[in-house]
Amino acid sequence: MSSLLHQSASLIAFVRAVEAGSFSAAARNAGTTPSAISKGIARLEAELNAKLFRRSTRRLSLTPEGQAFFERVAPLLQAIDDSADALRHTGGARGHLRVSMPSELGRLLMPRIHSEFLAEHPDVELDLTLLDHHVEVIREGYDVIFRVGTLADSDLKSRTLARLDMALVASPAFLGQGPRPTSIEALRALPFVRYQLNGRTLPIVFANGETLIPRGRIGLDSGFGLRAAALDGMGIAYLMKCTVQQDLDSGALVQLLPEQPLPSQAIHSLHAFGALTPIRIKLFADFVQQALLGLSPEQDGAS
Repeated sequence: MSSLLHQSASLIAFVRAVEAGSFSAAARNAGTTPSAISKGIARLEAELNAKLFRRSTRRLSLTPEGQAFFERVAPLLQAIDDSADALRHTGGARGHLRVSMPSELGRLLMPRIHSEFLAEHPDVELDLTLLDHHVEVIREGYDVIFRVGTLADSDLKSRTLARLDMALVASPAFLGQGPRPTSIEALRALPFVRYQLNGRTLPIVFANGETLIPRGRIGLDSGFGLRAAALDGMGIAYLMKCTVQQDLDSGALVQLLPEQPLPSQAIHSLHAFGALTPIRIKLFADFVQQALLGLSPEQDGAS
């Protein structure tokens, strides 16, 4: 076995220096000294017989050999960290957490993410992407994503967190332009702001099985855009009720056909770690689940 396998400290020093951008920053993050980081990298360069960094007084940059080595080694060290983290059954979340969730859910949860989750877990660094369209979990480097609706078959590990009510809403100004619709058939004649997924307008299905294909001149690919358009009187929007509850309470939006129930939509978390879920992902998913249940208190929860 190569002696390189015994140089884990040097490998960690190298990866941390690249991520931090300097030996001194890497040392602060690791609780050691810049000299220890420098010596570890020097041992690694000697073992590899290659120069990994271009050193200057102004900045630290990788050589082509260093870049290639980093691209191979960093994911391996991350996988080792994640595997060890998954075996811990107690303790707080820590490390870097890259998350994607629907835009309007992110807007609602952001204050609690900051004041509760991050406050409780000071060793977590969170990158949060607010997107409604599908992302490639592995290729785009996400730790966990949150999605609404029916899931397509995949190798990702999924967990259903909650079910949230849906609503058809419009502004009073929009409804003032004509008679308020009192049936699904009457809705068909009115303009919608259409939700589009991958360029396709999605149908609205009612609990009684009736289907409505929204028609309108404006198509949008996010709940954030749909809500803004509805508030501006551009048309009827189909949205998670919790994301417009404050607008309904204030009168800025009005719910249409509340007597015609719409099926609730499931909220799922998905990740690519299999059965060994890193504790930072489990704790964040637990937090999101409790926050979602708080938005719909009548629920008993989901598993």
